[in-house]
Amino acid sequence: MAIAEKIQKYLQELPEPLQEEALDFVEYLFIKAKNRSAKQEAKDWSDFSLASAMSGMEDEDTPLYTIDDLKVIFK
Repeated sequence: MAIAEKIQKYLQELPEPLQEEALDFVEYLFIKAKNRSAKQEAKDWSDFSLASAMSGMEDEDTPLYTIDDLKVIFK
């Protein structure tokens, strides 16, 4: 028997107030999973963006800027 079928079987045997409580919990879990997925997607895009911006820099022989290019030197 699938998990969804087991849940449905148990829910049908509960009184309606407890069914409503179970629904609230399931909705909470749904939102939690959706938020986790959205956060992971944002992190993936951020990682991709950073990797794209930095790609090829490890192959540069000389830096683009030197200490002489600075207008203000903080000490």
